[in-house]
Amino acid sequence: MTASWAAFLVVMRRDLTVAYRRRSEAVLPVLFFVLVVTLLPLGIGPEPRLLATLAPGAIWVAALLATLLSLDGIFKPDFEDGTLEQLMLAAQPLALLVSAKVTAHWLITGLPLTISAPILALLMGLPADALDTLLLCLLLGTPVLSLIGAIGVALTVGLRRGGMLVSLLVLPLYVPVLIFGAGAVDAAAMGSPVAAQVSILAALLALAATLAPLAAAGALRVSLS
Repeated sequence: MTASWAAFLVVMRRDLTVAYRRRSEAVLPVLFFVLVVTLLPLGIGPEPRLLATLAPGAIWVAALLATLLSLDGIFKPDFEDGTLEQLMLAAQPLALLVSAKVTAHWLITGLPLTISAPILALLMGLPADALDTLLLCLLLGTPVLSLIGAIGVALTVGLRRGGMLVSLLVLPLYVPVLIFGAGAVDAAAMGSPVAAQVSILAALLALAATLAPLAAAGALRVSLS
């Protein structure tokens, strides 16, 4: 158990170090997220009530697209430099190492999106009472996006132009997260209970955290065989 935990931390720390050295690439999804949300009022008009109504869905869709933009970074660089093959030969379970890489991806992409979302929500006129729900739902939902995305990237890692295929594979699986995440924030803005939506998001996270690393590890073995 100690060796497995040490391997998990080593892989995660390596990915975080690589991302720090490539800071200009790592911040692109966050900048994309901010730009999409801030440009929305220019396209639909500055009417406060309309913006507040659209804010939950707009923030979640922007977060989903920003996550899609960053998914290749989970496995693609390691495939290109041969690190992925070394990970597959490691003594530790591949699913554990995949979990470490997905965790690093969430820390690089999902966590900054979650932190910046309440500020953007305020700019769009979302009621302050709904900000806690928005933050909680993003904390539960964005890891699910990374976990599901890892499966799609693992299936297409050996393809030259797998980005579009990844989007087609994972977008249908993102729909429940989008529905319940945006629905919870919208309900909170109207003063309605949100326990059901939050519970479903928590269940999706538990399910994805349990099964997605195993599925991604199997997909990697198939892709590199």
